Amino acid sequence: MFTHLFYTLRNFGLPVSMNEWQDLMEALEEGMAGSSLTGFYYLCRAILVKTEAHYDRFDLAFASFFKDVDTPEGLPEKIWEWLDKQLPALEATEDMKRRHRNLDLDELKRMLEERMAQQKGEHHGGNRWIGTGGTSPFGHSGYHPGGYRLGGTSQQLSAVKVAGMRRFQEFRTDETLGVRQFQLALRKLRQFTTRLEGEKTELDLNSTIDQTSKNAGRLELVWERPRQNSIKVLLLMDSGGSMTIYSRLCNQLFTAVNHSHHFKDLKIFFFHNCIYDHLYHGPECSRLECTDTEYILNTYAQDYRLIIVGDASMSPYELLEVGGIIDWHQFNDTPGLEWLKRLRHRFEYSVWLNPINKKYWDYSSGTFTIKVIRQLFPMEELTLEGLEAAVNKLKTRQATAI
Repeated sequence: MFTHLFYTLRNFGLPVSMNEWQDLMEALEEGMAGSSLTGFYYLCRAILVKTEAHYDRFDLAFASFFKDVDTPEGLPEKIWEWLDKQLPALEATEDMKRRHRNLDLDELKRMLEERMAQQKGEHHGGNRWIGTGGTSPFGHSGYHPGGYRLGGTSQQLSAVKVAGMRRFQEFRTDETLGVRQFQLALRKLRQFTTRLEGEKTELDLNSTIDQTSKNAGRLELVWERPRQNSIKVLLLMDSGGSMTIYSRLCNQLFTAVNHSHHFKDLKIFFFHNCIYDHLYHGPECSRLECTDTEYILNTYAQDYRLIIVGDASMSPYELLEVGGIIDWHQFNDTPGLEWLKRLRHRFEYSVWLNPINKKYWDYSSGTFTIKVIRQLFPMEELTLEGLEAAVNKLKTRQATAI
């Protein structure tokens, strides 16, 4: 059972190591789960989950694995009323511990059904009926090493229900992004340099301390020219067609980039499906407002960070053929793939962000063109994890892949 749980957690993306799994097994042997599924849930999460970003994945995996396990939340309302009494916890004696035997899950379920059918009133301090303060396998505030805890602190809140609530969705880093998350991720794309010209208006704290120490404590302020982010960004975004379903996500990215004032320079252009002779100034891709791709290749310096956003999904002829452009009033003498190669060769700092879930890249309708483009550009999924990976790649010059 637990071996299958291990693989379920791994399949849901939890990086559970064998050492951590062994720690969990040892904790179970020590009885730290409290003989309840809810206790097991919290024990697993405490040992196996290393970051709050993985809480939601853990909840999804746990709820999926235990979804068919019967829990006692279906008790009649009358029994919950009997159990709704918080009594002092019973102190377990050595004699009580010796007299109890372990019960397996099937036997516990059978016994609970019998008690529910037979019990006529509330009980406290007994050893058989559903109640409180006794040694019965069912209830709370008592003692039984292998029973069902019913009521008490977490009344009617089973582990499966807790996991199903998914209270940690906002902590995930593999979900598609919002504007604020985009901005935080893009802020990591910074490379500060000191101005060569201009007034020294920024206090250099370390140099001030050093110089003051050399002056035997007499304060001497040292000023420096303020640093600026030297990163320049060229953002190309696919618009329309199969990208329509991702329009909200792309709008969030567009908003976040436009509110990121820390870049030295930022240029944004649009294209449809593939890049050809022109790049457009707006998402409607109008020929009335466009710039020649050749001009961009010859004008923008090689140190621009090129970020292309698109699903990379199109008909093969759109990517490979002369005249492959699907706009009826245009014709491309150069295949789209050749334009992409020229962009990749010009801008050695470049990435492709794909809004399609990465697990579908090899199975979607655009599998062929995605594969071809991945051979040119480092491609990442358009999630927070993917964007952070892309930002890290943009900090290092990449070898030309063509």
